[in-house]
Amino acid sequence: MILKTIYKKIKEYDKIIIYGHKRPDGDCYGAQFGLKDIIINSFPNKKVYVTSEISEYVSFVGTPDIKIPNDLEDSFYEDALSIVVDTATKDRVSNPKYILGKEVIKIDHHEPIDNYGDYIWVDTNFPSCAQMIAYFFTQFKKLKMSSVGATAMYTGIVTDTGRFRYRGVTKETHELAGLLINHGADITYIDSKLSTETLNMIRYKGYVYENFITDNGFVYLKITNEIKKKFELSQEDASSIVNLLGGIEGYPIWAIFLEEEGKETIRVRLRSNGPDIDKLANKFEGGGHKMAAGATLKNWDELPKFIKEVHNTLK
Repeated sequence: MILKTIYKKIKEYDKIIIYGHKRPDGDCYGAQFGLKDIIINSFPNKKVYVTSEISEYVSFVGTPDIKIPNDLEDSFYEDALSIVVDTATKDRVSNPKYILGKEVIKIDHHEPIDNYGDYIWVDTNFPSCAQMIAYFFTQFKKLKMSSVGATAMYTGIVTDTGRFRYRGVTKETHELAGLLINHGADITYIDSKLSTETLNMIRYKGYVYENFITDNGFVYLKITNEIKKKFELSQEDASSIVNLLGGIEGYPIWAIFLEEEGKETIRVRLRSNGPDIDKLANKFEGGGHKMAAGATLKNWDELPKFIKEVHNTLK
């Protein structure tokens, strides 16, 4: 029923603005640009905009129509349908002007912590939001997509499933990936874009392996602004190596802690191959999945408290 409602609302509005979360990843971009492609190919007369922060890692997927920040008047948003994808809580939406839309649709695969929106499609059985958009496409015969949308959604599925390795991947995941290939997703091109690395990144990986810390089942690494400067890394580049610390025998939870430029706050990228960590992240202004989550520390002084909560989770 909710899918029919979303389809009806898309048909109803002449202007649609698609939103995502702060610090967008491949799945966020995949869902945003995949949905945009489906709408503009199915309804050519509609005006459809993606609003997002820039993600260099998956910039090959698309360029936001409305970058953040921007100086557009509130009136630009007020007559539109707002569709927010891959964003569990309203404070994580990168462009807060989504609330100015006439109506708001939320499409997400995270645990439903914050049920914002007029129409909500949340299903945690999907391993990626991009897969939800691909599934939505299959439910209505009149919908069309181009290779651009197929590439976006395939990229979203690949990145959020760890290239089909994470829990939650199903037969349907592979079937929808195959559907996207049939619609023009070039897997060789996508893999080359996701796999290409700079020399500085290779050196940074060496630093990660030499400097991680182990603490009673927990592996972590502190990344200061000085380290990012040394290796000429963006925040996104610096955080992308979190899974290098995964898979160490006897250490089921791992994380990286990154200083934020111009702030005291510390961003946390938290992962697990066993214990549920989403509730742990919730205690530190974060959230996410049971095996992959994010959080924020007010400063480095909170690190011992965070580590203590990790140990409690491991008990």
